[in-house]
Amino acid sequence: MAAGRAPAGTLLPPVRALAADLGVSAGTVAAAYRLLTERGVVEGHRRAGTRVRSRPKAAWRPVAPPPPGTRDLASGNPDPALLPTVRFGAGSPRLYRGPAVLPELAEQARAAFAADGIEPPALTVTSGALDAVERALTAHVRPGMRVAVEDPGYAGLLDLVAALGLVIEPVAVDGDGMRPGGLAAALERGAQAVILTPRAQNPTGAALTPARAEALAAVLAGRADVLLVEDDHAGAVAGVDCITVAGSGRLARWVIARSCSKGLGPDLRLALVAGDAATIAAVEARQAVGPGWVSHLLQGAVAWLLGDPGTAGLLAAAAAAYEDRRQALVGALGARGIEAWGRSGLNVWIPVPEEGAVVAGMAARGWAVAAGARFRSASPPGVRVTTATLQPAGAEEVAADLAASLGAPGRTRAG
Repeated sequence: MAAGRAPAGTLLPPVRALAADLGVSAGTVAAAYRLLTERGVVEGHRRAGTRVRSRPKAAWRPVAPPPPGTRDLASGNPDPALLPTVRFGAGSPRLYRGPAVLPELAEQARAAFAADGIEPPALTVTSGALDAVERALTAHVRPGMRVAVEDPGYAGLLDLVAALGLVIEPVAVDGDGMRPGGLAAALERGAQAVILTPRAQNPTGAALTPARAEALAAVLAGRADVLLVEDDHAGAVAGVDCITVAGSGRLARWVIARSCSKGLGPDLRLALVAGDAATIAAVEARQAVGPGWVSHLLQGAVAWLLGDPGTAGLLAAAAAAYEDRRQALVGALGARGIEAWGRSGLNVWIPVPEEGAVVAGMAARGWAVAAGARFRSASPPGVRVTTATLQPAGAEEVAADLAASLGAPGRTRAG
């Protein structure tokens, strides 16, 4: 597989046949297949056998641009027209051994978390939410350990977990987020860390409810050995209030990473990170022996934007626009009997029987949508549609073309 002789989609031999060819026991081959599955290299298709996945264990997978002539509903980007314009002064030059976080940004971060009922013992900033996730994980777990992640979940996060040599423990999600029973099972299998998205879950648009957050907190209660990481990547433009498990005050090891990229612009690679004192200290210690700190020019830009009286209005308008666009597509699909998930954020998840056929059918009709294989570990097939730039008036056209790509103008709900 690493040499490319078994590319994505290759069907592996049956366990007993390969065992006979190699002269080893069927149990040895079955254990190897199980390890490959846990590492995300292969996936089982029930009676269809085991095939090589499109996501290798530790490789960065660049996303191909949309096909020429298609309208982009695949990339996951926010709408550039809804982002604020940055103008700020550079201030005094930043020298070595200064504070890791600008005092004014730390004050704004504490106020923002406090508005959501979160009183963090410690704060820091990292170069985006995934940077925070990586630093928190490396401070707590080691290669070979298990990490519970959402399924389906963010492809970049799945790649990161695999690249760190960690074993993915997929936990199913529904419209209210990670399922408590699945989390409990993952912890029983030895998961030492949990990564969940409190709102705007990518790709499904799931968002925690107070009841679901309470149920998840109950599963984690008393597990001082388990780190919980919340990836609040959409923040103020998610379209729903922040419901947190990590910030409940009941957990010993926790981190909340709130990215600025979706609301303020993808080039602002900065996340406000709250957590328990020991974990934040470990994140900062690792950062100190690498890049040192997040650029104070970048921190200044974020502080300027958050302090600008007009920014709150722009974020509220963006959240409302994303809500209208997402719900317009969910409604148009529902009117055709097509199941679609999308309670919050910039994406809609649509369960389908065959991803490749739907992606190809939509491309033929002028739309680029994302195949769900990049986001799945063990969950059923689906496609992700990014609605960030899809005006409500265009939702009917997308829904009609998706119904046609599924093979019928009015498909019954998926199982």
